[in-house]
Amino acid sequence: VLQNLSQTPVLRELLKEAKMPGTTVKIESPELCMLCCFSFKQEPQLIKLDQPGPLTQAMHQFVTEMQETKKGVVTPKELFAQVCKKAIRFKGYQQQDSHELLRYLLDGMRTEE
Repeated sequence: VLQNLSQTPVLRELLKEAKMPGTTVKIESPELCMLCCFSFKQEPQLIKLDQPGPLTQAMHQFVTEMQETKKGVVTPKELFAQVCKKAIRFKGYQQQDSHELLRYLLDGMRTEE
């Protein structure tokens, strides 16, 4: 899940922007318009970003480390610690479903907005 998220261009760009509080980000989705059978223009969304929370900062740090070509093995220790603070069920290193991690991670970042 984390490897896939680190390769999501829109997420990477938003995390870069999230490091600068007060920035307004314009999100356009040309892919959705191309897939649509109707010929209507989808308006871009404008989102004003506040100071990122600890989970969002940890996700930014992880994605940045994953993009570094010389890094080698990347351990998401800080990101995992922040996820455990939001979802206690992940403490203890018990096996969890990856879709649950994805849900808690994205919901946790969204609530930090």
